[in-house]
Amino acid sequence: MSVLVLSLAVSAACCLGFGFVLQQNAAQKAPLSDFLSPRLLLDLMKVPRWLGGIGLMAAGMILGAIALGRGEISLVEPLLATNLLFALALSRHQTRQPLGRQGWAGLALLAGGVTAFIVAGRPHGGHAVTDPVRNWLIIGVMLGLALLLTTFAKRSRLSMAPVLLALAAGLLYGVQDALTRISGQRFSAGGLAELFSGWQPYGVLVLGVTGLILVQSAFETAPLRMSLPALTAAQPLAGILCGVGFLGDRLRTDTGALAWEATGLAAVVVGIVLLGLHPAMPRGTAKPAPKRDLQPY
Repeated sequence: MSVLVLSLAVSAACCLGFGFVLQQNAAQKAPLSDFLSPRLLLDLMKVPRWLGGIGLMAAGMILGAIALGRGEISLVEPLLATNLLFALALSRHQTRQPLGRQGWAGLALLAGGVTAFIVAGRPHGGHAVTDPVRNWLIIGVMLGLALLLTTFAKRSRLSMAPVLLALAAGLLYGVQDALTRISGQRFSAGGLAELFSGWQPYGVLVLGVTGLILVQSAFETAPLRMSLPALTAAQPLAGILCGVGFLGDRLRTDTGALAWEATGLAAVVVGIVLLGLHPAMPRGTAKPAPKRDLQPY
């Protein structure tokens, strides 16, 4: 594993984790009338803390894109999932909550799961699948699931909506990461002319904006602990599926390796849930008011 890819991915996770906390701090005060509306982003642009969170998120996405350009998506995605560790660190600083058994257990499971998956799977590059039917089938399933989850979230509003929206956003971000890798390869092959002659960079933009609306809607309606674990768990799983499905990523497939890979991914998900539900995570408002005005702070 390249030290450069490791450093880039962990740095990206740090920026993403800090950025998510700052975004939720601001989004929880947004008007509920903006739920799942592009107006939500326009309102949040008035809040300096949200802009700071978006700046960190953008930096994380740029670092993640560079990492994806230099390493396999099946390697980078599990490392990006460690953003929850940095989110918890900032939240713990804000709330003064100790880690306790739950925090340490979640940390150990997340870090150990990522390590087990990478060591057992040994992600490495291969030949990308050129069958467009297979490519669009995998992408279509991810987008279809995201649309289905968003539809259910819109109906459930403030009950299960944050979890469903975060899952949908995670699926979109996983596909976005896959398209980012393809865009980077096109740029390396032929520069800007080659990059913008394909549909992938435009897909990255559309998925990014759509995912941002879903995430901010989840952040404004519930505590961070209800949304961030789902987002953090869904994104690497979707990214790994795209990487193995059509980007040419290869993992070890002998029985022992597959068992450790599955165990590692399961440990990552459990660790994410434990950390996301930790008392240090911001609670948000107990009962969201039907209408709230944003005040810069």
